[in-house]
Formats: sequence, structure tokens, C-alpha cells
Amino acid sequence: MKRLISSLILTSGLFSLSSLLIQASPADDRKGVQASTADDRKGAQAVTPPNIIYINIDDLGWADLGYNGSTFYETPNIDRFASQSMNFTNGYAPAANCAPSRACCLTGQWTPRHGVYTVNNSDRGKASTRKLIPTKNTLHISNDNPTIGDALKAGGYHTATMGKWHVTKDPLKNGFDINIGGTQAGGPYNGGYHSPFKYPNLEEKEPGVYLTDRLTDEAIRYVSDTSKRPFFLYLPYFAIHTPIQGKKEKIEHFKKKIKPGSGQKNPEYAAMISSLDDNIGRLMKTLDEQGLSDNTLVIFTSDNGGVYKLSQQKPLRAGKGAYYEGGIREPFLIRWPAKVKAGKNPTPVVGIDFFPTLLDAAKVKPPKGKVLDGLSLLPELTGSGKLASRALYWHFPIYLQGGNSDCQDGIFRTRPGSAIRHGDWKLIEYFENGDLELYNLAKDEGEQKNLASSHPEKTQELLGMLKSWRKQTKAPVPSQLNPKFKP
Repeated sequence: MKRLISSLILTSGLFSLSSLLIQASPADDRKGVQASTADDRKGAQAVTPPNIIYINIDDLGWADLGYNGSTFYETPNIDRFASQSMNFTNGYAPAANCAPSRACCLTGQWTPRHGVYTVNNSDRGKASTRKLIPTKNTLHISNDNPTIGDALKAGGYHTATMGKWHVTKDPLKNGFDINIGGTQAGGPYNGGYHSPFKYPNLEEKEPGVYLTDRLTDEAIRYVSDTSKRPFFLYLPYFAIHTPIQGKKEKIEHFKKKIKPGSGQKNPEYAAMISSLDDNIGRLMKTLDEQGLSDNTLVIFTSDNGGVYKLSQQKPLRAGKGAYYEGGIREPFLIRWPAKVKAGKNPTPVVGIDFFPTLLDAAKVKPPKGKVLDGLSLLPELTGSGKLASRALYWHFPIYLQGGNSDCQDGIFRTRPGSAIRHGDWKLIEYFENGDLELYNLAKDEGEQKNLASSHPEKTQELLGMLKSWRKQTKAPVPSQLNPKFKP
């Protein structure tokens, strides 16, 4: 009881006494309340607007899931969810690491609009290895840049965020009625995944509680509360970001599955994915039990690729922090049984599309004067139309250390540059030396053969589009030489 009450956030006296009692009652005592409302909810499935749950996993790679081919990780619940969803097989994060990716998705804008390009400083790595002085990074999105939470709240939704926030100091100032666990921190740094831990409105003093489980407990309480309709739940789990801490019994299970030479062989990382999968199953089961599944739009995705040293993304190249496919192509699932037919969709899409898609589904107008760079996916989701042909862009005028054999070099995961995908073609431009890399993803998914010199016309076509986009978005291009650089 004490834990449940401490997790409540009372904002501006919005909660009635009855809803407060529902939230504060033990789960066993609430079964009668839940059962009495389930039938009523089933009868309201066709009513719009939908409830919305946006699940954003931290550092989960495209190849870290069973439905994408992994035989080491075990994800039966997520695999089942994928079979019930529209699976965008060419779904992308708008950036290759967490802060800029989340800033883009929550604002619906490309990185040059908000200026968040990386985590903390942009001059990462040794000064002697950086040829250019990178663009200065913006740590947080501005509070006067409306988020998805702001827009849906203005449209009549009750809003909550539970887990890793990272993009401002306080999500309650960015359109959310409830914040559980969210700060400007980029990871679970107040105790890790095993209790005791302490996060905003999410404190556990007794040992033996797993953070991913506890966040799901809070999410289940939230979606089961009859007083909040319609709701928008942003659920950015801390998992599977470092520190890598799994449950002991699961770690022992995955130790027995290790195959030498495999790019996926970390049993503790696998244990964390397994716990995550268990909790996705719990949450989806709750929607079923509450009669909410049909008219709840659920997004499942990740903020960037998997960490290369922990989990390789073969056949995709590289991982988190790199702008090869392993760093930016993501699980990209949208389930809404009342409106969306399950199946695979090869259309290239990106996380900035979530903002206009959710507004379209909820029949909510965008904030006045708001620039939205993404497109609504609703026509693709409902079968009412096709997405207009377009290019996808990435801009990273910064350095990010920690290169590996799959990156451009072994020093940096990212050197300053930009990238574009248009159709099957992808071009990467690096600002230090004007280097260009061109790949045909339909024939070379792993980006092994640079075609820039053999296809000069296509190279110049995409480069022209990329430069035009940078001009349109006022994207900064670093050019000042670093005096500390040692060639």
C-alpha cells in the first residue's frame, strides 16, 4: 500500500477521491473493480479516439529479437506482438544514439530543428584525432517546443511518462500529467535495475525488485484506472541500457546457450531482454483483460541500434552511435486491432513520423505554428492510401568515440557528416575530407560495397538532395579546423 501511494503524482488536483482510491488499492482488492468495467470497455472498442501506448526500448537492436532472426535471445511475447502488428521492416530511428533520437521522436522534428545531436558534449574522444571543431550540442529540447505529450494533452488526453525521459529536466513541463522515473539522466543511475533504487515517484527500499518489472507494475496500474480516458502512456523503459544487470536465474539459462564465435553471446544482456519480453507480455495481457486491446494503438520501437560490443546486428553493419544500418534501423511495430491489419510493410519510415501519426489517429490538431517534419503513417496503417515518396535524412555534426571494425574507422563510431536514404539507395557524406559512401540496400543490406565511384550520377543526385535539405533545415556544417588535431 505504501509503495502504491508513494508512486502517485497528484497534478493540480486533477484526481477525484474515487480515482485516488482506485490507484491506492492493492492489486488483489482491485480485481472486482477491473472485472466490473471490462465488459463496458469491450462495448466501447469502436469508440474513438484510441488509447495510445508508445513503448520505446533503450539500445535494443534490430537483430535482438526472435522475429528478426535471433536464435540466442528469447522474445516470444514481442514476437507475438509483431505478428499482430504492422511491421515496418525499413523502420528507422532519427538518430543513432539516445538523446537526439528521443528529441526527434517527441518533437516530430529532424535534429537541426532542435539542436540535440548527441549526449552531453559534441567533442567526444581525443582532441588529437578530431580534424574539425564540431557543432556545439544542445542538451535539451526547449520547453517552448511542443512535444507529443503537449499536443495530446491539449486534445483531451490524460498523459503519463514512465521510465527514461532524458530530453529535459522535468517532463511535467512538457505535456505530461504524470512522471514516474523520468529525469534528465540517460540511464538507471540511482541504483541500477535491482532494488534498492530511487527515481522520481519510483522508490524501492526493499531488495529483490527488478526495475523493468516495477515500471510495468506502474504501467498496468495506469492503464487499468477507469478514470483516465483516453490516455497516452509514453513507456520508455530504461532497459536494456547499461549497466547490464539481469536476473540471476535467467543469466544461468542463457549461459547454457552460448555459441563461441557468435556476435550474440552475452548471457546477462540476454537475461535483460528476456525480462523485458516478460513485461511486454504482462502489459498486453492487461489490455486484453481490461477489454482495451482493440482500440489501443501501441507502438513498439527502440531509440537506436544495439551496443556493438554487447550484441552485433548482423547482417546489418555496426551498431549504436554509427549511421550504418545497425545503428539506426529499428524494430518498428504498430498494433491497433480495430484499425490496422497485421503484416509486413517495406515502406521506409522514421521515428519523427510518430508525432503526426498519433495526432491523425486521435483526431487532434498539431500545436499552432508547430513544424512537423514527419508524415502520418495512418494511410499505410489503415490501408486507405500510400505514403508519398520521400527521402529520409540524418545529420550528425559531432564526434562520438568508440569505433570498431564495422565503423568507418576504429576510433569513432561517428565522425561529422550527414546521411540520406531515398528508395533503395543510401549515401553518407563525411565533412572532414568530403568522403562519400553509396550503398544499394536492396542488394547490399550489410553496406559492404561502396558504389560512390561506380555510380557517380546517383551519388551526385543524393548529395544534391542532402545539401538542399541541410539548407532548408538550416543544418550547421562544421568547417573550422581543430588546432589540436595531429594527422
